[in-house]
Amino acid sequence: MDFTLAYKRMFSATLTDEQQRHVAKSVTNLLSLYKHISDSYIIEFFSENLWESLPLSWQEPLNQLSPPQIADLLLDKSVTNRGYPSVWPLSLLAFRASAHALAYPRVPPDQGSIHPGIKPEEFHSNQSQSSLLGHIFRKHVKPKKQHEIRRLGMMVTNLCQQTNCDDVVDVGSGQGHLTRFLSFGLGLSVTAIEADANLVSMAKKFDGQLRSTLEKERLRKTDANHLPQVVSGPSPHHVVGWVNPKASWEDFIEQLNSRDDESEWPVSAGGLCKKRQWISMSASDHQPDSKGQCLRSAECDSPSCAEGSRARALSLHQVTDCPGPILEDLQAHDCSSDSAPAADVKHTQTPLVKRPCRSSPVVCSGQSASCLFNSTLSDSTAGPGDEERMGRGFVLTGLHACGDLSATLLRHFVSCPRVQGITSVACCYMKITTKENPSPPGVLAPPPTAQSADALTPSDFGYPMSEWVRGLPGHQLSYKAREGACHAVEDYVHRLREESELLKTHCYRAVLETVIRASRPDVRRAGIQTIKKAHTLPFAEYARLGLPRVGLPADLPLDQARVDTMLQQQGRVVTYFSLVLLLAPVVETLVLLDRMLFLQEQGIPSQLVPLFDPAFSPRNLVLVAVKQGLTQGVKDAC
Repeated sequence: MDFTLAYKRMFSATLTDEQQRHVAKSVTNLLSLYKHISDSYIIEFFSENLWESLPLSWQEPLNQLSPPQIADLLLDKSVTNRGYPSVWPLSLLAFRASAHALAYPRVPPDQGSIHPGIKPEEFHSNQSQSSLLGHIFRKHVKPKKQHEIRRLGMMVTNLCQQTNCDDVVDVGSGQGHLTRFLSFGLGLSVTAIEADANLVSMAKKFDGQLRSTLEKERLRKTDANHLPQVVSGPSPHHVVGWVNPKASWEDFIEQLNSRDDESEWPVSAGGLCKKRQWISMSASDHQPDSKGQCLRSAECDSPSCAEGSRARALSLHQVTDCPGPILEDLQAHDCSSDSAPAADVKHTQTPLVKRPCRSSPVVCSGQSASCLFNSTLSDSTAGPGDEERMGRGFVLTGLHACGDLSATLLRHFVSCPRVQGITSVACCYMKITTKENPSPPGVLAPPPTAQSADALTPSDFGYPMSEWVRGLPGHQLSYKAREGACHAVEDYVHRLREESELLKTHCYRAVLETVIRASRPDVRRAGIQTIKKAHTLPFAEYARLGLPRVGLPADLPLDQARVDTMLQQQGRVVTYFSLVLLLAPVVETLVLLDRMLFLQEQGIPSQLVPLFDPAFSPRNLVLVAVKQGLTQGVKDAC
């Protein structure tokens, strides 16, 4: 394999079609070579003797590393002046260099560098309140989400301007934080769809609170020139519904037209798995790694510029740190591909209602966002004037849409003539369906149909989506590899540099695994779930709390000498887990590159943009694309 620094230069700008295919091929080669690392479970470090699975030439130099050295010499690719305590074999150096070169850059263009453990500058004056977001949009919103909705909202709004759309569909909208910012702050007509009726109820409640706050502020202002410059037009339209990956785009549009109280699925009292996927609490032979969740997978929390919109909302948020050019290269994209677009449709942009004046500081409109989808779906039933109505487009967005949901949105984007642009921020890659794993643990499948698993087609799975990746030898990604791609590398680097006590938790769980298997050989990778403040406990207390969770007595006798011997190897556990983490961004790159290649095969150019601070929001890569014919004159999407 020829892994060179050329990849870094390639990733610094938009990749050509050929470069995308070449990088995908190189990534699959690398992951195939080190599959035994990316597919390993750290809780099996002792029970499967993972340290001995490493090349002998690696074991000695890695065994000498302190946690801060692991951060500098393995994980942090920004470190250039590395001091090695011993000579490293070329194979280990090549492994690290290849992983760094083939992982898509995660630092936003306007950020310059990553500062693990330090919040973005907008939170320096107040750790919980973004100085760049108006106070009415910060209520009920955690700092991380404030950071995300502001930056993504700016991108979505400018994408709307470029595609001549005022309408947005926010899929997996949760409590509606992004929806409210797009609607009340940026003047867009927004339809939000969320599977959990409880979250939709909260979103409507928060919408009402925001409107009430605005009205009170208006009544307190006697000078019209000092009224809050916010949109007073249509409120967001909320829809309760589960977006079925197997459904057509016509079904999706019909779903968006449904009344607020309609839902395809009953919602359990416990709600859903954070972002949009239904959780099955039944036992599974294939359990998630370690704690069973992503390391700091906070993006799975229930979620939630055109010049005129920007002017209208300046009193509530400051748009000052737009993260560089996003789509400037799309207009130069060569669309003379052998693959034809998914649909030969007219992208008429005439709205159903007259656009509000962009220069007006306050926009008043009685038009409901739901009216966007009331035009006829079928050409055969179109009446006079309906052809123009059907051309009204919208932008699709999903902030940390879980599992197959992100892939589903991309397929709707390609096939649906209404969708003119998309911004897709993915998460929970382990919940993506594959041919090898069509029903990932933790995801409740749709109602059974007559179609058997053997009869499923490639388009039924979330990965791979592209023909190119599907044809590459070794492209398969295991559940564990995809789960690893959800880990927060920057957060772990911070722990290593601080030599945090939290580092001992993986060793604790790996030791407990040996204790469990000694008594119950049939139990493997049991879901212990998080034990609060485990790093502050002696191992005996940790075991006392964990053993009953797998049906073993809390006072099970321990072989203390053996336990102590394993606990002394904590450094090796941390080092091995760091090797796994080194490959995590490479796996994520392959998943997202596959989606870009899928769009490329449909004749649609796209870009992958690091939008959020990765130390603050680990899943920070945004896939952004617009349909052909809509990129002329596009210079900037942020």
